Amino acid sequence: MRWMGWLLLTLVSGEALAQACVVRSQAERLDVKVCQQNRNIPQKLFSDGFCRPTLAGQTVEVEYVDQCPAGAFGVCSDAQVANMPYRQDIHYYGVATDAAYLQPYCENQSHGRWLKP
Repeated sequence: MRWMGWLLLTLVSGEALAQACVVRSQAERLDVKVCQQNRNIPQKLFSDGFCRPTLAGQTVEVEYVDQCPAGAFGVCSDAQVANMPYRQDIHYYGVATDAAYLQPYCENQSHGRWLKP
């Protein structure tokens, strides 16, 4: 469950249309890929903060894209960043069974809507 800490970090650490970043984090027995689609976060804050998590012991790769790629097993649409007025859509790739943990977090903590693309 080490990825849950990373997930929480991306939600709290991560105003442009068509601005997104694919973040992939890898460590021993861990490979997490998410895409954050900006809704109303100031552009510089989004690219320099939200899209650049610092995760001890993990290799992090970031790719900036106009919009999140297809293939996500779930999307937390209109997720609110904790204690801030900012919103983003978070696309999850990889292990679909992770939705059992991600969907409740999306709906209850981030006040977003869980979508299955």
